[in-house]
Amino acid sequence: MSRVAKNPVAIPSGVEVTISAAEVAIKGPLGTVRQALSAAVVLERDGDNLVCKAREGVPNSGAMSGTVRSLVNNMVIGVTKGFERKLNLVGVGYRAQAQGDKLNLSLGFSHPVVHQMPAGVKAETPTQTEIVIKGIDKQQVGQVAAEVRAYRAPEPYKGKGVRYSDEVVVLKETKKK
Repeated sequence: MSRVAKNPVAIPSGVEVTISAAEVAIKGPLGTVRQALSAAVVLERDGDNLVCKAREGVPNSGAMSGTVRSLVNNMVIGVTKGFERKLNLVGVGYRAQAQGDKLNLSLGFSHPVVHQMPAGVKAETPTQTEIVIKGIDKQQVGQVAAEVRAYRAPEPYKGKGVRYSDEVVVLKETKKK
């Protein structure tokens, strides 16, 4: 069995958990998140904890139990605290502006880039060169951040582009004659 799955997931007060045969739904102060459950894993409530157990005789059930435990833990964190990903724009004239559910980006192209935010994800711009993407679904927040970064990934010679705030870009030395 997975060592990750041996740790129970604590359910804080104010969080409701609904477990059915095919999915788990977690409702908290920030919203509701649903996740499909694998047939190889049994999810049980034990007081104020959720316990993931592998089904006997099912292949890969040990690995899936650890995966399901991590997904459920991220769901609980998401509905209580939420997730955020910070991006920085590096380059002359690179700007971002959040307008409702759209993110307007000026990234050195001949046209502005407009990124439509999916439901459940919000973008904020504290300054013109910073973007903060927030939401309750960790996977969705990371996916949106990756899509925004993909418009202009950091290039290796000057480091210009959209980068994560904790990303380190290793610069290459220019070609010498």
